[in-house]
Amino acid sequence: MTDPRHPVREWRTPFVEHRTPLTTDTPGIGVGRANGSCGELMQGVLDGDRHFLVTLPIQRGSVAVFEPGGDDITVVPGHKSKARRLASVMVARSRVLRGGRLTVRSELPEGKGLASSTADLVATARAVADAEGRTVGLTELEADLRAIEPSDGVMYPGTVAYFHREVRLHTRLGALPPLTIVTGDEGGVVDTVEFNRTEPSFGPGHQREYAGLLDELGVAIVRGDVTAIGAVATRSAVLSAAFRHRPHLDSTIREARALGAVGVVVAHSGTTTGILLSENDRDYRTKLAAAEQLCASFGCAVSVHHTRRPVRGHRLPHERLPSRELPA
Repeated sequence: MTDPRHPVREWRTPFVEHRTPLTTDTPGIGVGRANGSCGELMQGVLDGDRHFLVTLPIQRGSVAVFEPGGDDITVVPGHKSKARRLASVMVARSRVLRGGRLTVRSELPEGKGLASSTADLVATARAVADAEGRTVGLTELEADLRAIEPSDGVMYPGTVAYFHREVRLHTRLGALPPLTIVTGDEGGVVDTVEFNRTEPSFGPGHQREYAGLLDELGVAIVRGDVTAIGAVATRSAVLSAAFRHRPHLDSTIREARALGAVGVVVAHSGTTTGILLSENDRDYRTKLAAAEQLCASFGCAVSVHHTRRPVRGHRLPHERLPSRELPA
């Protein structure tokens, strides 16, 4: 078992990819990770009333460690009941596991629209599979998540369009250019499951607009066009205000345009509104400070996130930690 005085060091550091060789001296202990999403670049409904979102992957996320042992599943912290449910399902069909201790640590606040629940679950699935000596497949993972709750598409690398209520992939859109998101939190929490039980009225006109925006966004991501990416995100934020009150949205959009930001993004089923900045902007530092000041002026808790940038040829963040970073 892990010595509680010596937790995995990665939990205390920013959520980043490990770029060292895949080795472990502690077989049987499984480790999994998943990144979060800072709200969504867009979210809406397509033809056939299919609800979808586009992920905005960030570097922060969740880490899970599964330590086999005993006949029961215990989880730390104890309120992570969905993670316990998923681990129990996977262990029940496992040929090598009977029980164990699952520890989940996350840099993502709950109920804010940062995909914290999905990140916890994806990290959990990867940790349990890792304990079995295998990698969990996307088909298996999505089937398990589908039985628990609507889910974001953070199990995929890069940005994706995702049918979150169906827990199915729509389209892989590729990697985003380097972006910073300065967010203000309006307070409170949103229960994602309850939010997705609501049925906002989307007519054919809305569905056509969302389809057009998704096409525009796909082209913009391929081209690395930050201006077009920001324009789509801002339009989706405006459309979302018809279904969920956002007290600072109009002011944020107005001031973001004045300071020359790329655009505005929201957590469509959360409490955060963010200002998108290009990290390649020559005035980036000045705009970053201005965006932080703007969000703080609304009396909001301010956070700064950076888009996750996978590097070709390096290990994905759900793969095993190198031996020196495994629990003692």
